[in-house]
Amino acid sequence: MPVFLDTNIFLYAVGGPHPEREACIELLQRISDGSLDATVSAEIVQEVMFVLGRRGRLRDGLRLARDLVALFPGLFAVTREDMLRACGLLERYPDLPVRDAIHVATMLNNGLHTVVSVDSDFDQVTEVRRVPPGSA
Repeated sequence: MPVFLDTNIFLYAVGGPHPEREACIELLQRISDGSLDATVSAEIVQEVMFVLGRRGRLRDGLRLARDLVALFPGLFAVTREDMLRACGLLERYPDLPVRDAIHVATMLNNGLHTVVSVDSDFDQVTEVRRVPPGSA
């Protein structure tokens, strides 16, 4: 069963110096060489483009988006059912950021229960397990 990757994995990998940068790069290398089964959703790709574009790095965001689509040919669409489940998650976990609720809903609706992320907001969601990039 694949793990789901949060947006911050990609942003740290292409960003400046950060304590998690090397772990994120190594994680992506493992996915690329086939030693780790992982996936993302279209919402992750959108978020990467949005954040890098907002930071004045739209070209980098577009290049990374294309790389992600190539690396994850089976990336999940975000469906109506995912949005409805995200609403329920936000009612249950009001401190969960909206985008994280969408990610969790998409994961759960596709049978995934492990998210690789630096973001501890996922820790409040009992339906999933967060794994830091260095431990995936």
